[in-house]
Amino acid sequence: MPTDPTHVSAEDEMHLLHAIEVARRSRAAGNHPFGAILVAPDGTVLEGTNSVVTTGDPTGHAETNLVRLASGRVTAELRARSILYTSTEPCAMCAGAIYWSGIGRVVYALPEQALAAMVPSQDGEPTMDLPCRDVFARGGRAVHVAGPALVDQAADVHRGFWDA
Repeated sequence: MPTDPTHVSAEDEMHLLHAIEVARRSRAAGNHPFGAILVAPDGTVLEGTNSVVTTGDPTGHAETNLVRLASGRVTAELRARSILYTSTEPCAMCAGAIYWSGIGRVVYALPEQALAAMVPSQDGEPTMDLPCRDVFARGGRAVHVAGPALVDQAADVHRGFWDA
């Protein structure tokens, strides 16, 4: 964990660019443009793509898919020292999954408010205005959050997608 886990470092930005690339791949596959990666201290790197459209599962967000994958491949002890990087601030559902998985730090690019400005509704449902820091603050253990960062690069993945 960095000295100040709420600061976005150059290394964090490198991993955020990876998460943004995963978001591009999600979009190219016909899904919503979100992506996430988990970097564990043992060098394990896992990717989570969005699968909401292709599976018809509204819980198929990049972060929840990544948490499911990581829970089967990374021990709880390692997850506690892992960092989840995501192209967009986790929604309330994803923040809950991250919290329950035991992941210790989240770094995000596009803030929830910027996404909400681009997406007034998803599948007919208004977006939920609940920052991940607020969700994590209600838990019994700390989840360190850093972001937003690389906002322009993360917003670019969404350009033209929600204009239907």
